[in-house]
Amino acid sequence: MKVTIYTDGAASGNPGPGGYGVVLESNAGHRKELSGGFRRTTNNRMELLAAITGLQELKGDQLQVVVVSDSKYVVDSVNKGWLASWVKKGFKDKKNPDLWRKMVPLLEKHKPAFEWVKGHNNHPQNERCDALAVLASKKPRLPADVGYESSL
Repeated sequence: MKVTIYTDGAASGNPGPGGYGVVLESNAGHRKELSGGFRRTTNNRMELLAAITGLQELKGDQLQVVVVSDSKYVVDSVNKGWLASWVKKGFKDKKNPDLWRKMVPLLEKHKPAFEWVKGHNNHPQNERCDALAVLASKKPRLPADVGYESSL
């Protein structure tokens, strides 16, 4: 089965309130939307957390997985081999090591392909992910992004 994970993140103020949105679609006709928000975070953290959340949601093995994101940070980090280098260096002097450490085993398990799509360009799933992220960032009483706030 093929699963496409569309992702987006948003943070106002950067750092500021932020959220992520995820749309999972399978070629079997299944669709699921996920989102969450935090009181103080960054756009890059939300972009990365969206991809992690989508990959964590996958139940099966042997899936053909594509992650579609408008984040060059996420897509290039995987596709250009930067992440592999960061792992070898123990994430020394890198931002968001807590999230990247969550991402690595998911990449090993699912071996997803990553594709970049231009944001705010009328791509329906990307626009939906953006809307989910923005809505999540505006909810009252957002929790702490502990990984971000503990690094301050």
